[in-house]
Amino acid sequence: MQADTVFIRQLECQAVIGIFDWEKAITQTLYLDLEMSWDIRPAAASDDYQHALCYDTVSKAITTLVEGTPHELIETVAEKVAALVREQFGVNWVQVSVHKPGAVANAQDLGVRICRGDRAGA
Repeated sequence: MQADTVFIRQLECQAVIGIFDWEKAITQTLYLDLEMSWDIRPAAASDDYQHALCYDTVSKAITTLVEGTPHELIETVAEKVAALVREQFGVNWVQVSVHKPGAVANAQDLGVRICRGDRAGA
């Protein structure tokens, strides 16, 4: 089993997200956390960027996806982000958390967390 993880915390995206008409007319802040299984040994041994999972490239691709298309549900955002990371970057396992702070007046934060893929297959 591969235990190495590349992570991104609190990736801020400005998104059109929600089911209400007023939400579809504004942008709201979403924060995304990702954990991605990745064998870092080749990059560490060679000190060569081509063997690393580029968190900047991953972050930009996710931001483009989330900010580029309106969604009603954060569940949809989580699924699309997981699929993008697995397909575009060859990540076998990913955990995605999508936070929508302020969505409920008396809660500091809320969201969803999903895991997709096979961590043991990494």
